[in-house]
Amino acid sequence: MRLALCNEVIQQLDFARQCEFAAALGYEGLEVAPMTLSEEPHLLPAIERRRIRRAAADAGIAIASLHWLLVKPGGLSITSADGAVRARTLDVMRGLVDLAGELGAGIMVHGSPVQRRLPEGAEAVAARERGLDAFRSIAEQAEHLGIVYCIEPLSRDQTNFITTLAEAAQIVRDLASPAIRTMIDCSSAGRGERESVAALIDRWLPTGLVAHVQVNDRNRRGPGQGEDRFAPILAALRRHNYSGWVAVEPFDYVPDGPAAAARAAGYLRGIMEAQA
Repeated sequence: MRLALCNEVIQQLDFARQCEFAAALGYEGLEVAPMTLSEEPHLLPAIERRRIRRAAADAGIAIASLHWLLVKPGGLSITSADGAVRARTLDVMRGLVDLAGELGAGIMVHGSPVQRRLPEGAEAVAARERGLDAFRSIAEQAEHLGIVYCIEPLSRDQTNFITTLAEAAQIVRDLASPAIRTMIDCSSAGRGERESVAALIDRWLPTGLVAHVQVNDRNRRGPGQGEDRFAPILAALRRHNYSGWVAVEPFDYVPDGPAAAARAAGYLRGIMEAQA
């Protein structure tokens, strides 16, 4: 298992300092939210892409993954019936796959709950198919670049489309692409699944459909800052020889982003060392 930090937690620092700070805390990777890089991250100039790669390399840290994919530019949706919105959204998705490839990120996490909501009523069926089509449209490109594109189940308080691991896993099976997988977000799983996160790992990790893990408490703070216990989660990952990224993704930074990042690193490293 390799520990990563979602970079929006420390976005008040410039990117080079983010890399240095995360590396100093013992993180091996950064999970980058494109919205922290530019208002139009899919159009990031080549010189900026080189600067980002160089900053990570200089700090000795990997760019592990991209997430929060469709926040910027505004007005995107994979389920919209508006042809112009759909075309722009697909253009952004393709551009971000290219960005991930150029930055060396092997994982992309498609959460973006607002940008995938389904309308109520009869229109929901067609909207859902448009969403699946969006994932289908980037599968070949992602596979060509060696990127695993993860469809993230999110709790129902965030979205009404793909709210359980079982739903996401069935979509992955239906799309039948080696580049499309799902993942586990501990906060969403804790808020929306019937099974514990450790039980979900025991059930789904052996299927090969799960390719990434984000760790956060169901209270949306960092791991170790709520009632959820992460020792059973890390033990389950270890039990199944998980060797991917474990990305720290709090939403509520207590007392602030840098301190939350530091606390999570210490808490998780302590568990990992005790279980080794």
